[in-house]
Amino acid sequence: MGDASLRDAEQLAEKVVSDFGLTLPVDVVELARNHDILVEAKPSIAAGVSGMLIRHVNDFAIGYATHVRNEGFQRFSIAHELGHFFLPGHPEHIFSEGRTLHESRAGFASGDPIELQADHFAAGLLMPSSLFAKEAGKYSDGLGAIEKLAEVCKTSLTASAIRYAEVTDAAIAVVVSSRSSVDYSFLSPAMLKIKGLTYLKKGAVLPRDSLTRDFNQTADNIGSTRRVDGETDLQSWFRSDGEFDAWEEVVGLGMYGKTLTVITAEVPGDNENEDGGRGWDEPKFSYRR
Repeated sequence: MGDASLRDAEQLAEKVVSDFGLTLPVDVVELARNHDILVEAKPSIAAGVSGMLIRHVNDFAIGYATHVRNEGFQRFSIAHELGHFFLPGHPEHIFSEGRTLHESRAGFASGDPIELQADHFAAGLLMPSSLFAKEAGKYSDGLGAIEKLAEVCKTSLTASAIRYAEVTDAAIAVVVSSRSSVDYSFLSPAMLKIKGLTYLKKGAVLPRDSLTRDFNQTADNIGSTRRVDGETDLQSWFRSDGEFDAWEEVVGLGMYGKTLTVITAEVPGDNENEDGGRGWDEPKFSYRR
């Protein structure tokens, strides 16, 4: 399952938003109820499980975890399960061999292609590119914009940062890390266009002289959601054919035990679209109704 299938999942979610006239913040519980899907909190869900989709004949229900007391995380978990409901082939796959319950681990951390596709559906549903890019155009590039977008969309800071990297015209990188290593990273299209740039892979060691690596050495920085920022250069983080000045913004993610880093590079020749974001193609997909 490649990038095209993940983008297809996002576009299908955006079609749902368009078809039902949804606005920010998208009411995922109401959307589920409009499709006769019961939504309930499930505090006893196993550790690491974000939510579950339950099927009884042709009836569906969603249970979402409450061990993470974060509205954005819970909304993303519900949206993820809606992805399993709407995406073609998902119900048949997850409920094969007579299974009636599917547990998910949402949040872009899973390597399972089915879960990744549902994650991208959730991002497209909660942060549809047309509405998200229009909102993003109101703010300056960087962590401040991401925080505003998370507030408007009622999404987690991490999910908002990842979506921001997808729609912004700025050259940015979003890095989630723990201790001295990278958990995962996302690069904006403008960042990916930098000649010779290498992608930060899972498990890569954080740059020794980075603010992020120093920040992660003190657990209280993460637990107290402390933030720091300062100058850096792209070569410290990525190999590339040129040298570019950049700004590194770091914030602890509290109970998640991880750190979010946003790197904004100064790349000559950046051009912004008139609407302040990426163009949005009308998706041409069908889904469960």
